[in-house]
Amino acid sequence: MYHLRMERVRDAPVEETVPLGPVIQLRGVEKVYRTGRVEYPALRGVDLLVEPGELVALVGPSGSGKSTILNVITGIDRPTSGEVVVTGRDLVDLSEEELAIWRGEQVGVVFQFFQLLPTLTALENAMLPLDFARTGTVAERSVRAQRRLEQVGLGTKLGNFPAELSGGEQQRVAIARALACDPEVVVADEPTGNLDSDTAAEMFDVFGKVNSDGTTIVYVTHDRGLAAAAHRVVEIRDGRVSDGGLT
Repeated sequence: MYHLRMERVRDAPVEETVPLGPVIQLRGVEKVYRTGRVEYPALRGVDLLVEPGELVALVGPSGSGKSTILNVITGIDRPTSGEVVVTGRDLVDLSEEELAIWRGEQVGVVFQFFQLLPTLTALENAMLPLDFARTGTVAERSVRAQRRLEQVGLGTKLGNFPAELSGGEQQRVAIARALACDPEVVVADEPTGNLDSDTAAEMFDVFGKVNSDGTTIVYVTHDRGLAAAAHRVVEIRDGRVSDGGLT
């Protein structure tokens, strides 16, 4: 990914491409969950850099901190200490409202268990990030969300509620929702974990196409086959990056 810098030589503007830095930067990130007097250190000094356009898989045992890393990247969880900069924004300094707007504009999130609102249709669920970011008119949001639902094969079920959809179809809605705002970054927590193998392959093809268009994708998976499709595999163990964290 590049931006343009204008320099003037002999009174003529010259365009020079300058590489941007990492789209995701975690430095010394720690996260401690507290319940009463009990503390649980989920992250213990994580350093992770992800360049624009990368497709990165996070792998490791259950409880190693993979999902917590995704939550920190998206601002869903705030670090106990450390630096979190994503798409050029220092997330530690953003308010909850600013984080919600930023996520709606810059980041798509695919949760493991769908997290669809049961009282909203597939189309309305897919529109949610656009609504949070206050992007365009309602009609424009609807068109963008519908395009993504069609991309994941749900163009005929726009008006269906989650209870009227299979588990695989609900996950497709969740993926369409994550992509609706044309985000710079997509993070996914076991995005194919609730899908049969054929549907999982189809959904990962969608991620591949989105990534080829320049979207950065970071996903958690226990499937070594899906991990092997990434540009880079990052091993997480005991709340630390054990391999592959720095480009």
